[in-house]
Amino acid sequence: MISIGSEIPAVNVTVVTPEGQEAAVASELFAGKKVVLFAVPGAFTPTCSAHHLPGYVVLADEIKAKGVDMIACISVNDAFVMKTWGEQQNAEAITMIADGGAAFTKALGLTMETGDFGGTRSQRYAMIIEDGKVTTLNVEEPKQFEVSKAETILAAL
Repeated sequence: MISIGSEIPAVNVTVVTPEGQEAAVASELFAGKKVVLFAVPGAFTPTCSAHHLPGYVVLADEIKAKGVDMIACISVNDAFVMKTWGEQQNAEAITMIADGGAAFTKALGLTMETGDFGGTRSQRYAMIIEDGKVTTLNVEEPKQFEVSKAETILAAL
């Protein structure tokens, strides 16, 4: 599993943009920036939609005021789902990233198998990345929502 001090892997992801989507290499996307990256098990799921993403939307200005260049949400969903979910959540300040085939999540060692819920998904986590290197990593225990929420990450900044 990725840990504090690890470099973000050079794995392809899809960044959702107002114009549609664009391919990116994660290590390049986060290079030279201070980034808060949080992962959810699935777009439109209860905790993710009611608390996780909305918390970052509400606190985006405060997080960015701490010198953060990008707040990004990643999920093992396709770009179309991430775009629609971001629009419905008014997440203009959040960079929505699709990890459709779970390549990024697998490279981090943060997958979980959910069976009929959706198969391979991401564990719930949040990390702070500085110039491509992990400086904070908060991985939730199963069915928990404490260490990855926006308030916790804001306090860590």
